[in-house]
Amino acid sequence: MNPRLALLQPYPFERLKAELAGTQPPAGLRAISLGMGEPRHEAPSAVRAALRDNLGGLSNYPATAGSEPLRQAIGAWVQRRYGVALDTGRQLLPVNGSREALFAIAQTVVNASQRGATVVCPNPFYQIYEGAALLAGAEVAFANSDPARNFAVDWASIDEGTWARTQLLYVCTPGNPSGAVMPLTEWARLFDLSDRHGFVIAADECYSEIYLGDEPPLGSLQAAQQLGRTDFKNLISFTSLSKRSSVPGLRSGFAAGDAALIQAFLLYRTYHGSAMGPAVQAASVAAWNDEAHVASNRALYQAKFQAVLPLLQDVLDVQPPDAGFYLWAGVPSHVEGGCDLAFAKALLAQCNVHVLPGSLLAREAQGVNPGRGRVRLALVAELADCVEAAQRIRNHLLSLA
Repeated sequence: MNPRLALLQPYPFERLKAELAGTQPPAGLRAISLGMGEPRHEAPSAVRAALRDNLGGLSNYPATAGSEPLRQAIGAWVQRRYGVALDTGRQLLPVNGSREALFAIAQTVVNASQRGATVVCPNPFYQIYEGAALLAGAEVAFANSDPARNFAVDWASIDEGTWARTQLLYVCTPGNPSGAVMPLTEWARLFDLSDRHGFVIAADECYSEIYLGDEPPLGSLQAAQQLGRTDFKNLISFTSLSKRSSVPGLRSGFAAGDAALIQAFLLYRTYHGSAMGPAVQAASVAAWNDEAHVASNRALYQAKFQAVLPLLQDVLDVQPPDAGFYLWAGVPSHVEGGCDLAFAKALLAQCNVHVLPGSLLAREAQGVNPGRGRVRLALVAELADCVEAAQRIRNHLLSLA
């Protein structure tokens, strides 16, 4: 057995399930979950139709590099969205959702034979980053979020010695759970560090199409181009249809960037068996070619924020995020001692509302757990359910005042 499997910590939802065992919710209230970030809006009709109409492809082995129509559709979307023209044969690769690809890139680029091989990731973070690093044979260094900057990552907390050992950096923008978007100045800083130390930057951008204002978030490829890095040296970005198009079960996305990285990634994935099924490819083409459903999807989330935030802002420490569909809320110190886990238990016991304790999304680093004292609320349920959950939380907190 691979001894590194023993390094993996239980997934946050497994840990929460164990912590909540024995907690009984009120019998008269139906459950509302704001815990898991699983999109629940209806899948676009054009995507479902394309999937249904292309089942004949089940008789064929797909190519790992994906079909020409799929690569062209993705390339056209990147051009429309970011103003970036990709060589779709060399700088782009369809993947089976960003989750497996974010895991696989560590297996591709980490050289565990080098002493002190390190992967840097934000903290709190998407748990795949840590697991991918550990199973690739690397150490993990965490860059904590900064509450003073709406929980943007404090990259300055990583010292030069650690950067010198770093082989891979995971960036999540818009961030999970805070929703913070990295500005161009921070991209310039990371690109400079990458040039000095030679590490690869893996940019997780799966929340890029869900934002509150009129201005879409800056993307990594877009930032590189604006800074004159048109070869995208040491950069590979990951985008998914799961959140953009509300099709998490489709398992479809893409990786794009440095042509040398993409070619190495293609080699790894060819042996790993990571080809996307033809029917899924056809459905993905339909999704990437249409923006109307994306705008409608985004409007649904915007309506939830507009309805929920006024109910919570005077009882919780919570602000609208830059993007994404999460609220990253602070637990008042007079409520359960400010403990996020105790607060989650209380909300289940008193309100039958599920939330995710922030401490389970983070690790102890620089002497603190930057998720402690906060909870993540995923506004993925229907509008009425999100409003009802927020009202229950509000009533519970007011009862304790």
